[in-house]
Amino acid sequence: MKMDSDLLHSPAVGLAEEEEADMNDWKLPLAFMKKRHSEKIEGSKALAQSWRMKDRMKTVSVALVLCLNVGVDPPDVVKTSPCARLECWIDPLSMSPQKALETIGANLQKQYENWQPRARYKQSLDPTVDEVKKLCTSLRRNAKEERVLFHYNGHGVPRPTVNGEIWVFNKNYTQYIPLSIYDLQTWMGSPSIFVYDCSNAGIIVKSFKQFALQREQELEVAAINPSHPLAQMPLPPSMKNCIQLAACEASELLPMNPDLPADLFTSCLTTPIKIALRWFCMQKSAKLVPGVTLDLIEKIPGRLNDRRTPLGELNWIFTAITDTIAWNVLPRDLFQKLFRQDLLVASLFRNFLLAERIMRSYNCTPVSSPRLPPTYMHAMWQAWDLAVDICLSQLPTIIEEGTAFRHSPFFAEQLTAFQVWLTMGVENRNPPEQLPIVLQVLLSQVHRLRALDLLGRFLDLGPWAVSLALSVGIFPYVLKLLQSSARELRPLLVFIWAKILAVDSSCQADLVKDNGHKYFLSVLADNYMPAEHRTMAVFILAVIVNNYTTGQEACLQGNLIANCLEQLSDPHPLLRQWVAICLGRIWQNFDPARWCGVRDSAHEKLYTLLSDPIPEVRCAAVFALGTFVGNSAERTDHSTTIDHNVAMMLAQLINDGSPVVRKELVVALSHLVVQYESNFCTVALQFIEEEKNYSVPSPANTAEPGNLTPVRDSPAIPRLRSVNSYTNIRTATTARNLNKSLQNLNLNEEGGPAAFSPGNLSTSSSASSTLGSPDNDEYILSFETIDKMRRVSSYSSLNSLIGVSFNSVYTQIWRVLLHLAADPFPEVSDLAMKVLNSIAYKATMNARPQRILDSGSLTQSAPASPTSKGTHIHQAGGSPPMPSTSSSSLTNDVPKPPTREQPATRPPYTPTLGGQAPHSHQFTRTRKMFDKGPEQAAEDSDEPGGHRNYISPALQTGLCDWSAKYFAQPVMKIPEEHDLESQVRLERQWRFLRNARVRRQSRSIIQRGISRLDDQIFINRNPGVPSVVKFHPFNTCIAVADKDSICFWDWEKGERLDYFYNGNPRYTRITSMEYLNGHDCSLLLTATDDGALRIWKNFADQKNPEMVTAWQGLSDMLPTTRGAGMVVDWEQETGFLMTSGDVRVVRIWDTDREMKVQDIPTGADSCVTSLSCDSQRSLIVAGLGDGSVRVFDRRMGPNECRVMTYREHGAWVVKAHLQKETDGHIISVSVNGDVRFFEPRMPESINVLQTVKGLTALDIHPQANLFACGSMNQFIAVYNANGDVISNIKYYDGFMGQRIGAISCLAFHPHWPHLAVGSNDYYMSIYSAEKRLR
Repeated sequence: MKMDSDLLHSPAVGLAEEEEADMNDWKLPLAFMKKRHSEKIEGSKALAQSWRMKDRMKTVSVALVLCLNVGVDPPDVVKTSPCARLECWIDPLSMSPQKALETIGANLQKQYENWQPRARYKQSLDPTVDEVKKLCTSLRRNAKEERVLFHYNGHGVPRPTVNGEIWVFNKNYTQYIPLSIYDLQTWMGSPSIFVYDCSNAGIIVKSFKQFALQREQELEVAAINPSHPLAQMPLPPSMKNCIQLAACEASELLPMNPDLPADLFTSCLTTPIKIALRWFCMQKSAKLVPGVTLDLIEKIPGRLNDRRTPLGELNWIFTAITDTIAWNVLPRDLFQKLFRQDLLVASLFRNFLLAERIMRSYNCTPVSSPRLPPTYMHAMWQAWDLAVDICLSQLPTIIEEGTAFRHSPFFAEQLTAFQVWLTMGVENRNPPEQLPIVLQVLLSQVHRLRALDLLGRFLDLGPWAVSLALSVGIFPYVLKLLQSSARELRPLLVFIWAKILAVDSSCQADLVKDNGHKYFLSVLADNYMPAEHRTMAVFILAVIVNNYTTGQEACLQGNLIANCLEQLSDPHPLLRQWVAICLGRIWQNFDPARWCGVRDSAHEKLYTLLSDPIPEVRCAAVFALGTFVGNSAERTDHSTTIDHNVAMMLAQLINDGSPVVRKELVVALSHLVVQYESNFCTVALQFIEEEKNYSVPSPANTAEPGNLTPVRDSPAIPRLRSVNSYTNIRTATTARNLNKSLQNLNLNEEGGPAAFSPGNLSTSSSASSTLGSPDNDEYILSFETIDKMRRVSSYSSLNSLIGVSFNSVYTQIWRVLLHLAADPFPEVSDLAMKVLNSIAYKATMNARPQRILDSGSLTQSAPASPTSKGTHIHQAGGSPPMPSTSSSSLTNDVPKPPTREQPATRPPYTPTLGGQAPHSHQFTRTRKMFDKGPEQAAEDSDEPGGHRNYISPALQTGLCDWSAKYFAQPVMKIPEEHDLESQVRLERQWRFLRNARVRRQSRSIIQRGISRLDDQIFINRNPGVPSVVKFHPFNTCIAVADKDSICFWDWEKGERLDYFYNGNPRYTRITSMEYLNGHDCSLLLTATDDGALRIWKNFADQKNPEMVTAWQGLSDMLPTTRGAGMVVDWEQETGFLMTSGDVRVVRIWDTDREMKVQDIPTGADSCVTSLSCDSQRSLIVAGLGDGSVRVFDRRMGPNECRVMTYREHGAWVVKAHLQKETDGHIISVSVNGDVRFFEPRMPESINVLQTVKGLTALDIHPQANLFACGSMNQFIAVYNANGDVISNIKYYDGFMGQRIGAISCLAFHPHWPHLAVGSNDYYMSIYSAEKRLR
């Protein structure tokens, strides 16, 4: 009965607890999930910016050709009566014909001058063919490459012909003479624009195109065949760049309505407001505005170019509307060409949109070439009608009573429409129609503040929005606004400019040219500005000085360096970061700025940022110090001292927790290396010599004394997934074979003039396997050589770096680079390998010039070694021999280093156990440094030998460009994880519900009590001997590590999910693992006994595992087979990682800051074997190899933080566990099997239990108070809290009861009553409580 009552009560309890746990999941911080971990550190791909006008043009000359012949109508048009008479708003019959003609010509010129006052105007009134020819050729001659306009009014001559002719007169006006468009093209040349105001004008456009095509073909013929008669003639100009505007289609007549002017088309193009208002009054809708007559329209007050007057405002609205219609309807490139390239062309085309609207209402269709899509029905015309309506409705009172003019609400309403688009729209939508209108009001005092705010919000949508805004033509406007002194515009302008420069940095030149940089310098110096605006200002300045000497000079004079140095300690991290980047860029290859920095002791002020809590800020500081020492100017003693100082400060970052910082460190040191190349070459030679004379068997590999190079063995694997940079690491060469190839090399050295390869300089490196960069470039110094140098060079501690006499600075920096070349993060070690090899290459080249120049020695191959037939040693199953380059290919007279010569010796190849040769066996292991991999095509080989691998002074990481991406991405948008509807958020919610379910179900099983634990629910053979096992806390995945690889199994389905290589060197092993963020997006941390920590993501799913980060958690650890290796404990609540092992400290890392927070001395002479911490009580418990259990309180100083030491165990502590409850006990177990319970406040144990002797592994279940002991004697015993054995496991299920192997590791699931066991016979099994409870 009791059982039932328990069950009745439990759900309620369970629910409260579940909700609490659920809330805790939401509160837990996530480690290693920042942008720098999830993205590649590189800039965004630069968008090709098409907004800059490649060829801005001017229309410099205008030919006005009027064929009116006033008083005589042409024979082919029958005019109505009354008929449209006005030409340029003048009635030609109101004065004498000659006077009328001249007045009309003068008026037309004035109308055009409103749009382009600076052009040269030439009138040709009722001309002859010769006059037209003379006019056109002289205008083209003067215009050179600029544009010429040809305006043709043919109202007094016959219509154009289908043969492509227009009509002019003979000398005494007795005949109409045809003028061929072909000739007109020849005289006018290109670029030109033609306006035809006559009936059937569309015919001219068609003929024009046919003639232009004919010209293109003639040009092609002449180009292909110079003897062709066409080629002898002067080449006809190409007509590609010509624009035409015609009043009507080929079959249409001009309207003759007497209320309209005769030259309606010309009026629309040159006096649009006047004709638009008249036309508006002639529509039926004009009755809405009673009392407005055509006479009243003539009296509208104001000037067209004064926006404060009614007429000026209408003109402004008209410009905005036609521009907007064009931008929304035309393809982008056509819009740029017609509306942004040339002021006059843009005006004519805006007015052409009006002509289309008005003339279509009289059944006339204006034609243009290039053709425009129809725009006469566009919705924006309604906004125009409304604006005209509102304006005209005020007219009677303004004129009669003199009341004030009320401004149109048009612009305010359009900005509201834009705002609605910004606030209401969805992600993927058409661009906002109102963008060109926002542009129009940027310079208007009334609207600009609101317009800038909305424009900023629009640009924040991303790079596509910036590109759109630039293509509309926003650039000159925001550039002009920088001359404004209004303080309220500052934040908005800084934001807008940061957005523009993040997308298109080429604007730096425009800014400096217009003194725009001064604006941002003043913003940066203004302490009342909020930090984020100063950040944007300093970002803009950092773009201005980036690789741009003019910008560097301008900003140096503007006192940028002093301004930046004042802000280095600002609390805003992004500002600190960009201030440092900006400093690094202003003195990059610019010596005056460097000396200015020296005077302000900039480098010393930057030192404080090297210990900044934010990795990106540390990175930026390293970048700045790197360019500070990387200047190529002459060196004085003073500057050398400074360089040395900076170098020694940088050297302290060698064990920084963030790979981004260490990558930047390699680049910074590479600047120093380039600067002091000769000194480094000397050091390199010393090290190479020292390494050759010093044979050091690696600790984990003492098979044969001759085996200098640790080489990896490859486990048998049917499928090994390649991981990032580790594609070519696995090699399979045996010690004996290595010895053979070493003998060959020695023979070469002694046996006369042998082939010289820089690789032969160091015996071990030439025969070693290489950990080159990912593209299989081989180096002079292989990874193993460098690794050995690192361990050989009297290098007990890096702390001895500080306070060294300066003459050995180069040695110290060389050691730092050696250390970085063995970095656990591949990108860091690749960079450092490049730097080291660059110097080794130069040093060896300089050291033996006479051997290289003896070209004879290059072509002789070495004598065959006594142990093998021929030069290529082979074993069955090896890859086929490489064809050796014949010696004739190198017997040129010019001595040059060999580019593709095969090496003389080739280490034999043993196939891997799985039968597949890894990629690295596709080519010889002792390749010359000049030789490229088999995949590399031979065309590379004409580069100067082998320099592809080596550093140039321009070595860099993508840090600055990557940081700049922040400003290109949306800043105001809610991040996805905070958006309650987003995919990310829903997935997280699902995971947290799953977590709560696992906690609840496992708790109910454990609360019933566990009476046995021997039901085998999983067994499988692991690819390697399991050394560490770790259950995922919530899903059904278990990670099993062998020496250097990790296998993932799904224990419920019984299948293998993944197997990949951890990347640790051959002589190290994985000694512990942790799941980080297990409650959410899990990462796996692996720790190896050389002190390296690596963190992986995307494992156990279908993606390739990726290394998120890696760092040296403990320096100075010596890998041994007997030590505890490296032990870690992870605290998710604080993001702290405790690390210890074969060292004398417990080191605490803060994963959020990616830096070491604290070193707690253990005060013992033996290693730490187990760590357990409790964040609530700030306690850390460590079990040690000498049997002591030590308790530390990490809130106290290093001398008093050890609060308790228990010395009751007589031998090595296998496990020390601190229970997480508020009054939790310490449980510790030693190899002898004694389990002791301590209460942290009591000096002695409160309980002791005895279990099996000869313990090899032990784990304690955190919830169920069970502990499991694994023994060398091939069995597992599981005990409950009272010390009673509840299960003894000796045999596997199923396999005819095969005996369990010696236990190598075991682990409980954090929640379920599951126990995972790995044993030396490669098997991995999991046991659980009885089946029915699962």
